[in-house]
Amino acid sequence: MGQVLHGSATTTEAIRRAIQHSQESLRVLAKRHGINQKTVAKWRKRSTVVDVP
Repeated sequence: MGQVLHGSATTTEAIRRAIQHSQESLRVLAKRHGINQKTVAKWRKRSTVVDVP
């Protein structure tokens, strides 16, 4: 069964996990995944990949 995302979600758990484990810059990761650098920074700070408010 697939992952259920809310309407404005721009990332999946797999992308979030990749962001958290990567040593690349915010700019490189944002460009690779087609998301904003602020989104990359947010997921880097979090300790989980679960999408919570």
